Order: sequence, then structure tokens, then C-alpha cells
Amino acid sequence: MINKRQHVLILGLVWPEPQSTGASVRIMEHIALFQNQGWDITFACAAAKNEASQALQTSGITTQEITLNCSSFDVFLTKLQPNIVIFDRFMMEEQFGWRVANTCPKALRMIETIDLHCLREARHQALKDKQPFSHSMLNNDIALREIAAIYRSDVSIVISDYEYDLLQSHFGIDKALLHLCPFMLETPDTSSSPNFEQRHHFMTIGNFRHVPNWDAVLWLKEEIWPLIRQQLPQAELHIYGAYTPPKATALNNTKQGFLIKDRAESVQQVMQAARLCLAPLRFGAGIKTKLADAMLFGTPSVTTSIGAEGMTGGLNWAGKIEDDAQNFADAAIALYQDKKMWQTAQNNGFDIVNTLFHKENNQQALLNRLLDVQNKLENHRQRNFIGLMLNHHHHRSTEFMSRWIEAKNT
Repeated sequence: MINKRQHVLILGLVWPEPQSTGASVRIMEHIALFQNQGWDITFACAAAKNEASQALQTSGITTQEITLNCSSFDVFLTKLQPNIVIFDRFMMEEQFGWRVANTCPKALRMIETIDLHCLREARHQALKDKQPFSHSMLNNDIALREIAAIYRSDVSIVISDYEYDLLQSHFGIDKALLHLCPFMLETPDTSSSPNFEQRHHFMTIGNFRHVPNWDAVLWLKEEIWPLIRQQLPQAELHIYGAYTPPKATALNNTKQGFLIKDRAESVQQVMQAARLCLAPLRFGAGIKTKLADAMLFGTPSVTTSIGAEGMTGGLNWAGKIEDDAQNFADAAIALYQDKKMWQTAQNNGFDIVNTLFHKENNQQALLNRLLDVQNKLENHRQRNFIGLMLNHHHHRSTEFMSRWIEAKNT
């Protein structure tokens, strides 16, 4: 297996904002891996840039603005001739997969799933319907699109072992089309992490545009925080998040110690100032950046089963896991006050980061998998008959629709 110099094209759903979203942090992990190999990287996106977008060009990455449903992308792709094309979530494969397959048939096509959107949607619907989640709910409209995109691609990166198993057991996807790759984090700096006495108050963080985060803030406001505040009347909850809407700002209440703080300029700083991170997530998918950051920066957490899903690797959790409001609050109060319990939780978090999220191990495993699939690409594709079939039918229908839209716009 030869690790030659390659050109990677990343088709982003949005321009990366690692200070705002976990999805952007994930994409930047891939970019760091490929840069370490000395590979050329082009990041292309049809979304508008904004002030928070990562300054990719200053990092030696070529950027390209592209247009949906436009043959100009084919011209761009013909000139670029990438060896690997990464679709940032399944929607990008839907939009551009057929163009990549037609123009660069020898390029490896990979989806970074970020999380299973069909799982997140099914859990959200179950919460709204006030009924228990069951796997039968997974067969929704999003799943029909998402699973088809996975089949059409050469390999899909899955961040959670729960979702890795689910894709095989429920949807019947061959693991040859999947690669499990958790976060790729640096080794925690345990020597400089503030201790129990140096930390004060509670915190939570998350992009307000992400619906599970907003639901968690509301649950904190309405049920959990009043229970904690009753026992710890001097404690404060600092809530950080990008794109703070007026409805979130309206929740700010200094008398209740419920403080909306807007975007955090330094996640490490706000994490290490707090004694405890709260993440009462009632639905969602993937693994949670806020909880990975909490472990990396030595901040124990209280979360739900969904929050901790895919984030333990069989090790003890870095805090407490509770799904009931009263039990959640009781766990937070106990962990906040018990120094020995807190220290044990902190060490558990360091263990998880050093084991499950070990940067070099996860990077090397991903690199080996990509090169292995690439070196036997034709045989790999021939063994995926469902993918061949879906590519044949989807690409034709999508191509005709896209060309019709382009002609209509012209």
C-alpha cells in the first residue's frame, strides 16, 4: 500500500466555523490529517462565507466557491482531477455525487456523515409525539435519502460506535462500506488543568441553530436549573452558543443565575473556568463535541444516555448520566459539591480521551482505510451491487433534474 501525494477535494455543506459547530471541528480534523501527509486540499462550497468562517486560505488550503445545478462545477472538477472527494454530509453526495462519478470516475468518494440525520429526526419526532423511540421510526424519508447516499459512496465515515452498529444491524449495510472513526483529539494537558477549588459555577455550550441544543436549554430553564438553584442558590449557569436568537436572549435572568453568554471566543477558557458542564440532550445523534471538549479540558459533566452515546468505549463516564430531570439535577448537585467524586470523573474523562479519541491512532486507522479502499477501488465497487444499482438510477434522474434546473435558470 503506497501513500502517494494526493489531491483531496472537500465539498462542504457550509464553510467551516470550528468555534461554532461540532461538524466544522470534525471537518478540520480531516484537513489536519491530510495536511500532515503533505497532500493538496481544495475546499469547495456553495454557501456564502461569513466572518466566522475558518480562514482556510491562510492555512495553505485552496478554496473554491461553487454553484448548485450548474455545469461550471464539471469544468472545475475536470481541471482539478482530485484523487479523493469528501462529501460533507449526505446532502452533498446527493447534489454532486453524480457529477464526481461522471467526471472523475477513479476518484474515491467518501461521505463524512457527521451523525445519522435519520436517527436524530426519528428521536426528535418521538419526543414531540411523547412516545418512546423505537428502531421502526428510523425508516423515515431522511433515511431513504441518507442510506442510499451511503450505498452510492465508496466509504462513509461514522463517528459513533452506536451508529456504526445500527447501520449494519438495522439497515443491513456491509461494514466494507463503513469506517468507524471517533474524534481525533490531542492528549489532555492534565498538569495545567484548573483544580476543583479554582473552578466555579456550571456551563453549557452549543450552537443555538442546532435544534437539540435549543431543546436542552429550554429543559434546563424550565425544569432542571430551578432544582439545582434551589439547593445551590449562589451557583450560576453560563450558557454559550453561536447565533444567539432573541428567544434565547430573552431567557437571561441574573436573579436566577441563568446567564446567556453568546458565542465563546475560547472553548477551553470557558470550560476550564466552570466546575461542571451540563448537557441534558433529549434527542440527537453522533457524538457531542461539547462533551468531548469537557473531557479534554478536565471538566466533568452531567448528561443523558443520548448525550453519552458512543462516547465511552466501554470506560466509565466522566461524570453522571441521567435521563430524568430530578435525577439529573441531583447528580449535578452531588458532583458539584463532592471533590473526590469530581476528581474521579475528571480522570475518567482523561482516560476516554486518551483511549477512544486518541489522535494518532484514529488518524492512522482512517488513513490506512482510505488507502486500502483506494488501492482496490474497482473490486471494492463491484462487490457493492446495491451501490452500483443506486448509482445507475439516481445519477440518471438527478442529472436530468439538475440539467433541467440549469436550463431553466439560464
